[in-house]
Amino acid sequence: MSRSQSYSALTLRVRASGESNREATFLCAEEGLIRATVFGGPKSRLRAYVAPYHQGKLMIYHNPVRDSRKVSDFDVQSWRPGLRELYERVMVADALAETILAFHGGGGAWLEALKLAGSVLDSLETADAAACSRLGAHFLWEWAGIMGLWPSHKPDTSLEQAGTLAKGLLAGALGRKLPTWDGI
Repeated sequence: MSRSQSYSALTLRVRASGESNREATFLCAEEGLIRATVFGGPKSRLRAYVAPYHQGKLMIYHNPVRDSRKVSDFDVQSWRPGLRELYERVMVADALAETILAFHGGGGAWLEALKLAGSVLDSLETADAAACSRLGAHFLWEWAGIMGLWPSHKPDTSLEQAGTLAKGLLAGALGRKLPTWDGI
C-alpha cells in the first residue's frame, strides 16, 4: 500500500502546533475528517495554501509506524478570499465548519457533505449581510437532511418546526444553548 494518498478536500480548521508547524483538519470526500500536520515556517508556500475554507486536491503522506499524517501538497482550486471581507460571512463559514466537525464530517455521507459545504461557501463569498443568515439556515436545513434529522415530510410541516430544528443543530454544534428569537 502506498504511503501517499490524494484526496478532494476542504480545509475546516488550522491550529498552531509546536514552534512553526500547524495542524489542519480537512473534510475529504474519500475518508471524511482527516487531521494532518503542515510543516513549514511563516513564509512557507504550503502553509499559505492550507488555510480555512480553501478547497482542492490534497496530498497526504501517512507514516504507519508513527501513525502520523503530513500534508505534502495542496492544489487549491477554490481560494474564497471574499469570505474574509464581511463579518457575517466569516461567522456563517465558521458555524458551517464547526457543525461539520461536531457531527464528525457527516457520518459517512462525506461526498454529499463536501458538495454541500463547498456550494454554501461559494455562495457566501459574494453574499450580503442579510443573505448570510439565510445561507446559514439553508446549510443547517440541508445538513439535517444529510444526517437524517429532517422532520416528517407531511404537508403540515411548518417553517417554525424547521427553525426549531436549525436552532437545535446550531446549539449542538456550538455546545451551548442559544438565545430565544421570535420566529425561530
